[in-house]
Amino acid sequence: MIGRALAATAEAGAHDVPFYQEPEVWLLVAFALFVGMLAKPLWTRMTGGLDGRAERIKAELDEARQLREEAQAALANYQRKQRDAAKEAEEIVKHAEEEAARLTADAEKTLAETLKRREALSRDRIAQAEARAIEEVKDEAVEVALAATRALITERLDPAKAEHLIDAAVTELPAKLR
Repeated sequence: MIGRALAATAEAGAHDVPFYQEPEVWLLVAFALFVGMLAKPLWTRMTGGLDGRAERIKAELDEARQLREEAQAALANYQRKQRDAAKEAEEIVKHAEEEAARLTADAEKTLAETLKRREALSRDRIAQAEARAIEEVKDEAVEVALAATRALITERLDPAKAEHLIDAAVTELPAKLR
């Protein structure tokens, strides 16, 4: 609209009126003042909004940085705990292996001692069995010898002489029992 008014004025010819008396100029000045008055609050509001947004973004970045640092600290802590747990597991395995070796050695020693005791016990039993067998053989030999002697005496001794030997043995018996 201003453009048309200026174009129409230029076509009509030059006036003798100074420019500040032209209504279009004052319209332009009023429009500039109006835009200037509206621009300042709008500019303040826009820059304030942008500044607020920048502050929120900065706060979010700071929070993200802090969270990252906390996450890194937690990761380092968990890695340390994992190393400690792995070391502890290795120590447990080493201790278990040592304990197993000790128990194996103790079991072997106990087994060897048990075998020695059983061997000695078996030898004692064998010796006792041999002694019993020898005694039984001797007893049997005595029984056989007595039976053979009885048989010989019965065959070769006559009844009268046997009576005489029995009487002599009976009379000597009290003297032998003292």
